[in-house]
Amino acid sequence: MKVLVIGNGGREHALVWKLHQSPRVHTLYCAPGNPGIAELAECVPIAANDLNGLLQFAKEQALDLTVVGPEEPLTLGIVDAFQEAGLAVFGPDQQSAQLEGSKAFAKGIMAQVGIPTAAYADFTDLDAARRYVQEQGAPIVIKADGLAAGKGVTVAETVEEAEQALEEAMGQQIFGASGTRVVIEECLRGEEMTVLAFVDGETVRPMVPSQDHKPIFDGDLGPNTGGMGAYSPVPHLEAALPAITETILQPLASGLVQAGRPFRGILYAGLMMTAEGPKVIEFNVRFGDPEAQVILPRLKTDLLEIILATLNGSLATLPIEWHSEASVCVIAAAPGYPGPPTKGLPITLTEGTGEAAQLFHAGTRLQEGQLVTNGGRVFGVTAQGQDLEEARSRAYAAMERVQFKGKQFRQDIAAKALRR
Repeated sequence: MKVLVIGNGGREHALVWKLHQSPRVHTLYCAPGNPGIAELAECVPIAANDLNGLLQFAKEQALDLTVVGPEEPLTLGIVDAFQEAGLAVFGPDQQSAQLEGSKAFAKGIMAQVGIPTAAYADFTDLDAARRYVQEQGAPIVIKADGLAAGKGVTVAETVEEAEQALEEAMGQQIFGASGTRVVIEECLRGEEMTVLAFVDGETVRPMVPSQDHKPIFDGDLGPNTGGMGAYSPVPHLEAALPAITETILQPLASGLVQAGRPFRGILYAGLMMTAEGPKVIEFNVRFGDPEAQVILPRLKTDLLEIILATLNGSLATLPIEWHSEASVCVIAAAPGYPGPPTKGLPITLTEGTGEAAQLFHAGTRLQEGQLVTNGGRVFGVTAQGQDLEEARSRAYAAMERVQFKGKQFRQDIAAKALRR
């Protein structure tokens, strides 16, 4: 099969890496890709949000399948456009993608279906939002309604901090149109966990869970990022998996079918494990980043077969198997991140990674033959082991292979699980 993966980050490198292992894939493209992806697939210089360019390329190459990595093209309606052209594409349609594209929309769906989540209100008026924050007090959570590359959420410990977040989102519009509406939520306490699932209408097939680390610094301190690392399994939280499927994943899928808009693709549930049970922080409609980098190495079943089963309606009967090994990913970030990162820094990679570790390129490019930084998150350094301790040790050993000026990374990825 001829397959195209859309995107250029660490998640897309992991998707390409996994699809490259399928015996049924004979030609693999990625648009626009990155230098790491280029070692496994032919990179095509078409931006992930250039729907017309991507559609034209798919037609010219007579692609058998397109796999959409990032959220932006999904919310722009790329699946609808490909389907109208008779092309096979993996991901939810534009309407379903609003689960991620609008936090207010997702909250409304959760309220209709009865899915446990934080109490909230949404606003388009800055003064009204300020008054609400003053009435509710802190801690409180401020979220830009639209897409903000994982940076549109502020967990405000004081009213003043919340008001500053509102001013930045709605007044200064640092997230553009995504911040013209905000969702203000109660602050949930507990541990976060991510559960992704392959979904084909009523059929929900959960993946192995993972735990992401959003704040930039050790100890979950500092501003939020797109994710500084992840690990899987999550032994101390996995007893809740049946409840998560029963109270969150399946009700959402069934509710969308009943509403006449069945979901097909990847459903990502970002959860807070509270004293009252799991509650939804957010839904995404694609693989997480860096969650994909720890989940996909654990997937034993051919990813292509799962995608095809999701598209042809046979997901319920397909056996899906997982490796028992643990997986840990540590992000190597550029200086300045999660603010504007320093780009163009020369990168040196030394030899040494074996089969148990992978360097997933995220923000890299070639500049006159030299690999340089080209984004905030530069690499996802991932490794597997018999248990989390071994996988973690291998990931941090592999991190030493990646050198560039000002490299920053958290040193406590998976430490929560080991402390248990």
